[in-house]
Amino acid sequence: MAASSLYKTQELKIYNSISGQKEVFTPITEGNIGMYVCGPTVYSNVHLGNCRTFISFDLIFRYLKHLDYKVRYVRNITDAGHLENDADEGEDKVAKKARLEQLEPMEIVQRYTLDFHQVMDKFNAFPPSIEPTATGHIIEQIEIIKTIIDNGFAYESNGSIYFDVQKFNKTNHYGKLSGRNLEDMIANTRELSAQSDKKNPQDFALWKKADPQHIMRWPSPWSDGFPGWHLECTVMSTKYLGERFDIHGGGMDLKFPHHECEIAQGEAACGQTPVNYWMHANMLTLNGKKMSKSTGNTISPEELFSGNNDILNKAFDPAIVRFFMLQAHYRSILDFSNDALEASEKGYHKLMEAIQTNKSITPDQETTGFNVQAWRQECYNAMNDDFNSPILIAKLFDAVKFINTIKEQKTTISAEDHQLLSKTISAFVFDVLGLVNANETSSDIGDKLSGTVDLLINLRAEARINKDFATSDKIRDKLLEIGIQLKDGREGTSFSIN
Repeated sequence: MAASSLYKTQELKIYNSISGQKEVFTPITEGNIGMYVCGPTVYSNVHLGNCRTFISFDLIFRYLKHLDYKVRYVRNITDAGHLENDADEGEDKVAKKARLEQLEPMEIVQRYTLDFHQVMDKFNAFPPSIEPTATGHIIEQIEIIKTIIDNGFAYESNGSIYFDVQKFNKTNHYGKLSGRNLEDMIANTRELSAQSDKKNPQDFALWKKADPQHIMRWPSPWSDGFPGWHLECTVMSTKYLGERFDIHGGGMDLKFPHHECEIAQGEAACGQTPVNYWMHANMLTLNGKKMSKSTGNTISPEELFSGNNDILNKAFDPAIVRFFMLQAHYRSILDFSNDALEASEKGYHKLMEAIQTNKSITPDQETTGFNVQAWRQECYNAMNDDFNSPILIAKLFDAVKFINTIKEQKTTISAEDHQLLSKTISAFVFDVLGLVNANETSSDIGDKLSGTVDLLINLRAEARINKDFATSDKIRDKLLEIGIQLKDGREGTSFSIN
């Protein structure tokens, strides 16, 4: 890495879930970072809670890249093995949706993977470096199960393979990430049902023998079946990032049992803990209550963007929703409400207007009333403190205030400081926070719409000259159907959008 790499001058601290405190970040290999984030299970449209997690890790990915780290960001797609509950029971979520809709499971996977990508694209999130799937790594999952069996931490029962948690806990600590104690877990667990294949309730599936009606199945040395949900992440993270890597992220809800099981699998297979820094993003609530499809207290990204919902007063642009999410720290609970979104919308427009104003500023001989160099470092200090985006945004608004005082000719800025201010704002607003200027986007769309309607007006005028009134009326009526009304007058034809 070049000596000018930013990470050499900035000390980054990350809150590590496993230690419960902020730690100075030191990558395993200088200048390089391996980061794995648990992706979606693609059996339904992505929900806003998922989006918040992925936007949080997009912010982290962007800042690490901004610091000149070379980052390999792996985020998986779960397309098999995720059963309806965490007790290794119930139907596969993808297979169940396929059965209900009378489709092939891979049609369900394709549909909802595309939906996930489209929504994240609207939020201006970078795609990961690698996006592997569970079904694409069945062979590797079978191989790691063999290793765990050989190491004495798993057993076969009626064609299924289970991880032996009690045996593992004799030499390792099962529960260290979530702060749980195995003895307490055992004391609080009900007896196993008579038909269970497990030795103990805490044991979890590495491979499940498929029932006759189970659609998604693969051959293995033990049975025709499918891998356990926790296994895919151990396999894909170690395949692409190595047996030990820098950062593992996901939603807070995955801490137990999913991530706890990943640690156990990694230690049982490789003899070492797989991850140096565990990071967990917190959840979203809606109007102060947990988001839930069953209670109807939920809203999809598409309903949010279109305004087609009964919860909010209007539609909100994806850039504003992203800005709203980043106004809360990724580890804090964030409540969605109409008032909060409208407040964010005002702040967002104020920020974008100041960026526009800054472009037209004429520098002076000196800077008065604002230390640009110190302010720039304060922006870095915010992000270096466990990616504290709300503090960063507050610092950006300090610059907004300064820009407006220059506009009002109450203060001045030197050419050198103006260049540094402009460069820093652009880097943090667009590169790190990943915001786009919705004002520019909508005006660009407006220009294209005007050009298209003008073209249709000209075609209609030609049709009328040629006495082709059927085509002329068709153009007018079709435009009216989509809310564009043509008005014929002495000056020509104009249009309005209803």
